[in-house]
Amino acid sequence: MAGHSKWANIKHRKARQDAVKGKVFTKIIREIVSAAKQGDPDPDKNPRLRAVIEKALSVNMTRDTINRAVARGTGGDDNDNMDEVSYEGYGIGGVAVLVETLTDNLNRTVSEVRHAFTKNEGNLGTTGSVAYLFNKRGEIIFNDIGLEDDVMLVALDAGAIDIENDGEQLLVITEWESFGQVKDALNAAGLVSDNAEVTMAPSTSAEIDNIDDALKVMKMIDMLEDIDDVQEVYSNVNFSDAVMAQLEEQE
Repeated sequence: MAGHSKWANIKHRKARQDAVKGKVFTKIIREIVSAAKQGDPDPDKNPRLRAVIEKALSVNMTRDTINRAVARGTGGDDNDNMDEVSYEGYGIGGVAVLVETLTDNLNRTVSEVRHAFTKNEGNLGTTGSVAYLFNKRGEIIFNDIGLEDDVMLVALDAGAIDIENDGEQLLVITEWESFGQVKDALNAAGLVSDNAEVTMAPSTSAEIDNIDDALKVMKMIDMLEDIDDVQEVYSNVNFSDAVMAQLEEQE
């Protein structure tokens, strides 16, 4: 988990920075609209909507903006009809990449996704080529490992699957459907997490132990994330401690 959590921290910082620039708000609003349209507008009854609202709050989107997006989704606007399509592929070093999109033009989206892979020595794969390497789940992270006993007591009682302690962080793992109720229970107990999200967690890791390959992987992921139709990019990359140190020096 250690390597994954450090890489995740870089991604979370980047998400917050992009949010300041307004880059992620449009994507999150589209996802809220889609989740509200396809399910109950009440996030307590719609786990997918609850999860994307948590993501919106994590990048400081206002409640008013979120509520307007939910209302737009429940209003049935035909202009908001989008296809949800996932793309799968590999980057340099055998890194598996799963790309989730919302699009109104499949030809445009697949062309842009393929370009991001090939330009960075990767390959767009067929459906099912890497999806089996990922599991959808909730992850709630605490940077204070001294909270382990309290977090464990509350989280497991609320339905969490497991709690992991890597010596630097606590990771609470939940079924994605029960993510909201576990987070609510922790909040009610005064245990506020440092990050919480529903994600696609890799079951195996692709190790990258040199900075050149690491930069190529990150460039590919950045290109994919910059595509307007792309909602999320997941990978099983794991950078060595030496590579992480060099990456952090460059930030």
